[in-house]
Formats: sequence, C-alpha cells, structure tokens
Amino acid sequence: MRPVSNAKSVLEAQEWKQMMVAGAQALELKKQDVDALNVFPVPDGDTGTNMFLTIQSAARDAEKATGATISDIAAAASMGSLMGARGNSGVILSQLLRGIAKGLDGLAAANPLQLALALQSGVDTAYKAVMKPVEGTILTVARETARAALSKAKAGGSLLETLQEAHKKGLESLAKTPDMLPALKQAGVVDAGGQGFLIILGGWIGVLTGETTKVGFQQEQRPTAETPHSEEHSQANQGFIQIEDLEFPYCTEFLVQGSDLQVDRIRQDLFDRGDSLLVVGTPEVVKIHVHVKNPGKILDYAIQWGSLHQVQIHNMLEQNEAMAHAMKSKSAESAESVETKAAPMKEYGVVAVAMGQGIADVFLSLGVDEVVLGGQTMNPSTEDLAAAVGKVRARKVLILPNNGNIILAARQVKDVVLDREVYVIPSKSVPQGISALLNLNPEGETSANLQNMERSLKNVSSGEVTYAVRDSQFGELAIAAGDILGLVEDTIVETGQNLLEVAKATLEKMEWKDRDLVTIFYGEDTELHEVERLKTWLQEENSNVEVEVHPGKQPLYYYIFGVE
Repeated sequence: MRPVSNAKSVLEAQEWKQMMVAGAQALELKKQDVDALNVFPVPDGDTGTNMFLTIQSAARDAEKATGATISDIAAAASMGSLMGARGNSGVILSQLLRGIAKGLDGLAAANPLQLALALQSGVDTAYKAVMKPVEGTILTVARETARAALSKAKAGGSLLETLQEAHKKGLESLAKTPDMLPALKQAGVVDAGGQGFLIILGGWIGVLTGETTKVGFQQEQRPTAETPHSEEHSQANQGFIQIEDLEFPYCTEFLVQGSDLQVDRIRQDLFDRGDSLLVVGTPEVVKIHVHVKNPGKILDYAIQWGSLHQVQIHNMLEQNEAMAHAMKSKSAESAESVETKAAPMKEYGVVAVAMGQGIADVFLSLGVDEVVLGGQTMNPSTEDLAAAVGKVRARKVLILPNNGNIILAARQVKDVVLDREVYVIPSKSVPQGISALLNLNPEGETSANLQNMERSLKNVSSGEVTYAVRDSQFGELAIAAGDILGLVEDTIVETGQNLLEVAKATLEKMEWKDRDLVTIFYGEDTELHEVERLKTWLQEENSNVEVEVHPGKQPLYYYIFGVE
C-alpha cells in the first residue's frame, strides 16, 4: 500500500473501508496480549478476543459494502459491529462505531475536522449506552483520543496528524488508567479495553502511513455460540431435516441502502410473508433475513425502499435432499424428536446463556425455550442472542445472560428484535439465572414477574473454583500460576494447591451451613471422585442442608456453586 501524504485532508470511502479491515487485523495480532490484561489471574480474560470479533464483524460488513460514500461504509461497519458485539468491551466498541457512523452520516468523504467530530460522536454515543460509566476504562481512553483529535483538527492538522495526535494522547490516558481504578493498579495492568481500542486506532493510522497491506479478511477460527435447542442447530447436528416441513424453502438475505428507512414498518410488512425473520438496521442501512416461498416477491417489496446489496438466496430444500435419505433410516422415535414449527404462541418465553452442555440441559429441563452456549471466554454476540429470541414463539421473551460480561450485549437485543417484547434479567451467574427462572410465573403480570425475578438474584450466593493463569497478588493473597482459586461473587477469596480444600474454604466463605440448599455444577475437567469427596464432606458437616449435584460440563471452572 502506498503511504498517504501527511498533508492529505480528505478521507475517501475506500480508505475508511481499508481502515476498518486494518484495525481488525491489528487487533487480531495482539488480541491474546489484550486478553492477558485481566485484573484477576483467572482463565477467562477475553477482552481482546471480544473486541476482535466485534471489529472483525464490522470489517467484514464494511468490505462487502458497495456504497460509494464514507457514510455508506461507516453505516455498514456500524451494522456489523452491532450484530457482532460480544462482551462489555465489544458492546462499547460497537457503540463507538455507531456514533462514528452518525458523525459521518451523509458525507461522501471526510476532512480532518469531520473525522474528529465523528470520533467525538462515537464517544458521546458510547457514554450514553453505559448506565454507569466508569472512568479508567475504554470510555476514558476513547474520550481523550477524541479530544486530542478535535484539538489537532481545529488547529489545521492533516488526517494523519490528527489521528497520530489522538493516538499519542490515548496512550498517555491509557497509562493513567491504573491511577483511576485501584483494581488495575493492584493487578499491575492497564485497562484492556482501552488498549484494544488504541491497537485498532493504530491500524487505522497504518493505512494512512502505508505501513499495512489490505488483504481479504479470513474466516474466524473460533466457533460462535450456538443454540443447542434451536431447530436449525438440532437438525444440523442430527444430519437431516424434514423436507416436508419446509414450507418456506428459500433462505433469503440482503441489505437495503437508502434514506429514511423505516425499520419497524419494514419488519411489520414482512412479518407474515415467511419465517425466521430478522430485520435490523438504521435509517440508512437495513439487513433482512427471511425464509420464504418466493424470494422475488420479497426483493420486489424491498427495492421500493432503496438499493439492494449482498443478495444471497439459498434453496434449503435442495441442500438437504441428501440428508433426507439418512432421515428415513432413523427410528420413528428419532424423527418425532424434531420440533415442529407450529408450536402455539405463548405469553412468556426464555432464552438462557449456559457455559456447558450439562448446565444447558438443566435450563432446558426447567422450561427454557432456547439455550445459547457461551460464558467465560466465549461470550455470545448480540446476533447470537437475537437469533435465539427470534426462535421463541412467545409474545414476551426474557433473556438470562448468566454472566456479567454478557448483559450489555443482551440489552442490545431489544433494539434488534422489535416484533415482540424483550426483557433482560441481569443475572451474573448460573445460580442467579436458575433462581430467577424459578420465580417466573407463566400467568403472572409482566411488571410483577420482572420485579420478582430481579429480586430473586439477591437471594442466591454464587461461587466458583478455577485456577490461576499467572503469578499475582490480590489483597493479602499471594497467587502463583497453577494455584487453585476460589471466588465468591467474582472476588477471589481463597487460594491453594488442593482442589477439595479450596472448594471447602470457598463454601465456608459463602456461609453454606446457614442456608437451605447448595447446588454444585462440576466441570468437564473435574474427576468424579473429587465430586464425591466434596459431597460427602457437605453431608457430614450439615445433613440438614440439601445438596444438589449436576454435571455442568463447563470448561475452565472445576466447580460452580449456588447457595440459597
């Protein structure tokens, strides 16, 4: 790539597209380093991975965009980041890109001042998206970069000079984050989200200096979260699909670009024309996915709103004919296990996130409609959650994130799925999610259900047992890599080398003997004899407390405890 002149004063659409890709590529190289900037030495540092998957989604949509203006490219990137947002850091990044798209709206190209104002718009949007903004995070770093960019642009700086000054001030701000957040200082790290953002910004600068090469983006290697109870996932795993059930055999997906696109109106117009409908977007770009009998009619309707792009039509009937033969050889019992699409519409439905198949099975047994596999190190995206919600035949769908790092992505779903009411119960752990679920009254009034479910989150104490990935100091606890760690409400309370002893100490910190029920989910790496030893100890110490043990099959965590 040729370097851009230092004096260049106009940023074209294709350069912004290249910058989106370069930012994602830069973070791909450094995502593990950003993951390592974890306050706790537990094996769930995923800030870099979440931000990479978010910017990767933005870059892919930007690459595929056919518009000729920087406004078009920014809108496509914003859409990609919205649907691909994972984890709190990914959601904040998507809001930054959303605000930048607002700032570039209507522009064919951008001068330094317009780009700086777009960065400021991104910061304003991100701050508004977070209920309780915390300084010393990506928000602080992004704010300082925008301020520096605006100051340099107003002083007559070129595009390159503006972004370089922003990056310089951003680094200075990042270095100060430990002074703003004591947890960062204690762990000896800077804020991971802020670091990730500056790496992306460095990729953007590389396009202007010619220090990066634009290449096609590779498919991500990490599998996305899936919904094990959804019909499509079930069929894919079983290797067959019932052809006679394909009332709408054509999977149709495309973008509409225009002005003043009415997302709600489009969604309502298409509501009865097929199934698996997903309509999301902005007044400038709308993404449509639907299964229909006649794709032509859908395209004829959509073209009235604007120009069509990235049109993809797949004949699912043809794709699955070979699989149908395998279906015939399966038992009638197996064939009958496939869900039908004609399930009656009910008042309440539930989507839950689970970090292990065993935990997923428990949620399903308690009446959850869709389970999205995910959790620590594998946060599902907004699109994953929206797809799960879209499969639930209910007027009101409740989402149980069961992880503090998934709540923001879950809250974005209500901006994506508008054909039903979507509510997020802010459960931060599996035990909290189960407690909330047990307080759902299928025939109750909505506000009462929400109140009771959220109140129930306070009635359960959550704990985990995992291991340390690095040497560190947490309060008075000296931690060595490989140590067994006990956590209560996401705070390290115990460390040692013996799994049973750490598990005991963690439960003691949870005051389990004074409660009625202890629930244990053991992980995929926990040996059964260890589980039996822990269960025996609990029964011997206090036989009046009920103990439930389930194979959670979760990775990384030997145990997940719920005490209530």
